[in-house]
Amino acid sequence: MKITGIECLPVQDGRNCVFVVVDTDEGIFGVGEAGLTRRAHAIKAVCDDYASILVGEDPLRIEHHWQRMSRGFFFPHDNIAGSALAAIDIALWDIMGKALGVPVYQLLGGRVRDKVVCYPHTGGRTPERLVENCTRLYEEGWKFVRFSPNLGENDRFEPGEAVREAAPMFEAVRKALGDKVEICYDAHTRLDPADAIVLCRSVEQYRPFFIEDPIRSESPNSFRYLREHVNVPLAAGEQFASKWAFRQFVDEDLIDYARIDLCICGGLSESKKVAGWCETHYIKLATHNPLGPVSSAACLHLNLATSNVGVMEQPQMPGRVMTNAVPEQVKWEDGYLLPPTKPGLGIEFDREAARKLPYQPGGVTRPLLHRDDGGFTNW
Repeated sequence: MKITGIECLPVQDGRNCVFVVVDTDEGIFGVGEAGLTRRAHAIKAVCDDYASILVGEDPLRIEHHWQRMSRGFFFPHDNIAGSALAAIDIALWDIMGKALGVPVYQLLGGRVRDKVVCYPHTGGRTPERLVENCTRLYEEGWKFVRFSPNLGENDRFEPGEAVREAAPMFEAVRKALGDKVEICYDAHTRLDPADAIVLCRSVEQYRPFFIEDPIRSESPNSFRYLREHVNVPLAAGEQFASKWAFRQFVDEDLIDYARIDLCICGGLSESKKVAGWCETHYIKLATHNPLGPVSSAACLHLNLATSNVGVMEQPQMPGRVMTNAVPEQVKWEDGYLLPPTKPGLGIEFDREAARKLPYQPGGVTRPLLHRDDGGFTNW
């Protein structure tokens, strides 16, 4: 079996996704998904470049191809190249599973659990509205809720206000639902260490499952400083493109949950390595999955075959987005994703339908946050 082509398909259908299809001369194709969807055209260009070294090669030599894509251009891959690499890597695992007639998790060592607990995206501008939304999700079967700081009008964000609003939000959810749900809070890298310390201390009594990205993740030393001053579980890593970015965070036990994004961090091959490394430090996975249904399937297979898993991000129940391009998606039941039984990723991808969903740059807008003084801050 030989690789005959690689097609990158940036699409838009309620949200943007970047799918990548790898074809073979035996008619078996694999599908992957890339992160950084707002850089879709750059990712497509990298996929075209990778095709120049992959077409004609055996698709089952996955690790060999990973090394060539990551290290074969002198400069190591960054987040954009890592997203293209990740999508191709996931597609190659999909091909191998289909060729051998087994789900991908079997190729990763087999299932270590029967299902994977996941959390949805939750919001609410007031404690009352947040409780209403969290209660609805709990009644649907979700075991976790997750929310972030509110944004002001016209993309305004003031850290001090966000810090002061956090504790009443936590208190309201705990009062309404008690210990029936776990609470995840995503600060989205918007705070500096001083503000993050105040926030973490103010919500500690409400037992957060983790505080995610309380500060920017470029500086492990800043995480070390934060770690010394707070007593809540910390999560980070969704911006990392390889094991090397995780190195100091894992080696120095700076996080409790690794937010691996399979669609940026080199796909299944690299993410499995990071997961094993985390296991030696008692760090659990909280896979970052804000993307589409192919990403959900890839994360599910990794989590099914990995022992040190805390929770998986799943913004909403499967089957609610991208149903034209991916008519058969992973299954959700009572707050958990269930193991696929079909070979490969276990989903159905309709390439012709995907081609009819053209990507529109900027079609899904993102805020550009600013302080009251006009200064820019992280989204």
